[in-house]
Amino acid sequence: IRADGAGLAGRTASGAQAWPGFEDSAVPPARLGAYLRELEALMASHGVDGLAYGHFGDGCVHLRLDIPLERSGNPLREFMTDAAHLVAAHGGSLSGEHGDGRARSELLPVMYSPAAIGAFEAFKDLLDPRDLLNPGVLVRPRPLDADLRRPSARPLPAVSSGFAFAHDAGDFTTAVHRCVGIGKCRSDTSSADGFMCPSYLATRDEKDSTRGRARVLQEMANGTLVTRGWSSPEVHEALDLCLGCKACSSDCPAGVDMAQYKSEVLHRTYRGKVRPIGHYVLGWLPRWIRLVTAVPGLAWLANTALGVRPIAKVVLAVGGMDTRRSMVTFAPTPFRTAWKRGGAQAVAAPAGAPVRPKAVLWTDSFSDGLSPSVPHAAVAVLTAAGYEVIVPDEQACCGLTWITTGQLDGARKRLEQLLGVLAPFAVNGIPIVGLEPSCTAVLRSDLRDLFPDDPRALAVARETRTLAELLTAPAPIGPGDRWTLPDLSNVTAVVQPHCHHHSVMTFSADRSLLTAAGAQFSTLAGCCGLAGNFGMEKGHYDVSVAVAEHELLPALRAAAPGDVFLADGFSCRTQADQLADVQGVHLAELLAAHLPQRAGSRGGVAPSGTVA
Repeated sequence: IRADGAGLAGRTASGAQAWPGFEDSAVPPARLGAYLRELEALMASHGVDGLAYGHFGDGCVHLRLDIPLERSGNPLREFMTDAAHLVAAHGGSLSGEHGDGRARSELLPVMYSPAAIGAFEAFKDLLDPRDLLNPGVLVRPRPLDADLRRPSARPLPAVSSGFAFAHDAGDFTTAVHRCVGIGKCRSDTSSADGFMCPSYLATRDEKDSTRGRARVLQEMANGTLVTRGWSSPEVHEALDLCLGCKACSSDCPAGVDMAQYKSEVLHRTYRGKVRPIGHYVLGWLPRWIRLVTAVPGLAWLANTALGVRPIAKVVLAVGGMDTRRSMVTFAPTPFRTAWKRGGAQAVAAPAGAPVRPKAVLWTDSFSDGLSPSVPHAAVAVLTAAGYEVIVPDEQACCGLTWITTGQLDGARKRLEQLLGVLAPFAVNGIPIVGLEPSCTAVLRSDLRDLFPDDPRALAVARETRTLAELLTAPAPIGPGDRWTLPDLSNVTAVVQPHCHHHSVMTFSADRSLLTAAGAQFSTLAGCCGLAGNFGMEKGHYDVSVAVAEHELLPALRAAAPGDVFLADGFSCRTQADQLADVQGVHLAELLAAHLPQRAGSRGGVAPSGTVA
């Protein structure tokens, strides 16, 4: 917690942005209590707030304050001057460990005598007579408010229908200034189950870190070094290798959500203009899936044609994709088609079961048209757990691919239709089960950011759950004593959580379920590298593979024959298939294969989900 403190303290409890400047004061430990009480009173008198943390045992206090820089007068200078006199009165120091620098050098005369200040100047002049080294700091300092970055920020032109940025007062500029430069995104946090930042771990280039991208966006907002606004080439270069994994939204202490910022930039750059071809091919992928799978025989024809490598390479090249990739395989019979025909396989409810609670199985475009075995398995598991499974009559797309390519108007149209389908269930408290993590994350997060004032969006977000979240929830939402988890004690699995699963829903429910079922498993930390459209796009293949080499591919190579590769994300399974020739299984498939009614006929785990 202490290591993340600077980021956590970047916003006050009310959500106001807090600034450094007086973030490192220190007093003798015996005076700390009195100092903190007087400091709190001083803050109240200046009308500012902040979160204090630090090395209290050493008397060091880290504090960022929501000083209203836009207020008339000079509130920063006024507070800093009074605070400096307060800490000096307690026999303390303006800086306990960080140094004085530009922020506090002007205030050193509060602590030191004129003779001491003169000695500092003489020593500096002796060693640096031309004042080349760090001029304006400590000796003959520049004013503490002379070089502030934030007040120069100018409002960006308003464009309707972007994200709401509700946690940032609806302002993109405020959002990108969440980054205070801590640099956690430059660390390998996989040992602590962190996923941030996959592109930086692959390239080790500052511009490919969350911090580097935030700095470029801040320069754009300030209108200083980046001057062409949304279309600035520096902005698009910095965002190009952002995988949109959203790991920073949970792993960054300041809550930076670079995936959302990238979508907003693409939205504002290309709205009403011709877009890159990949935005139409990959950004509209659910539309193409539905078209191909809706016509009998067309899926077979498409799969056959795209299975011919020269044809596939032409399609990939024309579609703005890397020709080293393979095309997706369309399902001959989508899940919803089979369901409507009565062909969905369900397991009978337990004998003598009471009235069965309802659960809505929301079938996203990928599960329905590319991996129909996943929703079929989910029906079996939910039915065995005592639920009455409801599959809505109308297909509802979450608009994920429109969001990731910055086509927010198109995403909103699809989500509006989705709300019409799912909201009637949500407002009645019926849980909605999502199978594809990235799509489920849209319902849990992006939906509210795109429909901030629609109570239906809040209801759908509240009732949407992953399969593991529903199965591990307390009764009456969860199955409780209605069923017993399938026995997975003979399963050893390599588990790849989806990045959006990690960042939005967290993987705790899945981990608890697998443990309770007796499975032996290792959980990978870090992105698989495909990240939806990212790894398919031309120019991203090498970075996509490098990201996969960080965790996924070494783990698959080290797995024993017969180990299961468990990955709920379609992208994660696709990456393992294309780069390691390993077929993954979804949690629903793993559980369904071990239901008592199926275990005998399937021999436990489906062979397609094992590592060769």
